[in-house]
Amino acid sequence: MNTLLDAVRRHAEVHADRDGMAPTPIQSVFAVRATATGGLKHDISRPLLCLLVQGAKQVTMGMQSFDFSAGDSLLITADVPTVSQITRASIAAPYYSLVLELDPAIIADLAGQIKAVNSIDLAPVRVDQTDVEVADAALRLMRLLDRPASVPVLQAQLVREMHYWLLAGRHGDAIRRIGWPDGHVERVSRAVSILRTDFAKPLPIGRLAAAAGMSSSSFHQHFKAVTSLSPLQFQKQLRLIEARRLMQSARVSAAAAAFAVGYESVSQFSREYSRLFGLPPVTDAKAIRQLAQVAA
Repeated sequence: MNTLLDAVRRHAEVHADRDGMAPTPIQSVFAVRATATGGLKHDISRPLLCLLVQGAKQVTMGMQSFDFSAGDSLLITADVPTVSQITRASIAAPYYSLVLELDPAIIADLAGQIKAVNSIDLAPVRVDQTDVEVADAALRLMRLLDRPASVPVLQAQLVREMHYWLLAGRHGDAIRRIGWPDGHVERVSRAVSILRTDFAKPLPIGRLAAAAGMSSSSFHQHFKAVTSLSPLQFQKQLRLIEARRLMQSARVSAAAAAFAVGYESVSQFSREYSRLFGLPPVTDAKAIRQLAQVAA
C-alpha cells in the first residue's frame, strides 16, 4: 500500500543529509529522518506544518509543551522561538516527518475565496490529528517526486491545495492572519525577514519599525505580541543559534563563532550562550558532536 509514510521514507532514505534533512525539488517542502532520539534543538521557527508519519517528538514554546506522534501534525503560525526534541526513533523504526513551509501569498489569495472560520484560539503553536484531506494532498505531492517531469507542472496546485485544506479547517482563522495584507502579522514579518538576513549586523529599532510601517513603540509592542520576543531578544537568539550551528558543523572555535555572528565580546557571548543552551559554548559543542556520533 502506497501510504504517506512509504512516500516520505523512500525520499528520506535517499536524500537525507547528515542532519537528517531531505530537501525536495519543491522549495517549500522537505522531509526529516532520524534514527535515534536527540538532544534539545533551539530554533526560531517559520510558519509551517509538520506532518509526523513515524516516531514521536516534543516541541516547547514558552511554558507550553506539545507531544505528538504518527498521525499528528504540528502547526506553527508565526515566527516564534521553540525547543524541540525527537523522543522516539531507532534504526529499526526511524523518525519521519514531512514539513510544508506556509506561504503568505497563497494564504492571502485563498482567504479571499474562503469564508472565515471564527476562532478564539489564535495560539501560534498547536498539535492536532492530521486531517485526511491534508494527508491525501501531501501523499499526491510526494508521488510527484517519482515523476520529476511532473513536478514543475503540478507542484503549485498541490501546494495550494494543502493550504486550502488548512484554511478550511478548524485553525483557518489563525492561519488566515499570516496572509492578511497590511495586518500586524504581515507587517512584523517584514522586519523578521530583515532580522533573519542581517542578524549579525547592528539593526536600529527605527529601521525595523520603518520596514513594518509602524512607530518604534507600536512596533515593539506588536513584534512581541506576534513572536513572544522583543526585537533585540529575537536577534540575539538568531545569533546564538547560528553560532551553535557553526561550532557543531563547521567546528569553528567559540571565539570565531561569536565574531562571525556579530558579537564584539567573547565573554558576553559565552554568558548569553550558556543562558540559552544551559552549557558553555565549548562544552555544548562537544556534547552535540558526541550525540551525533552515537546517532551515526
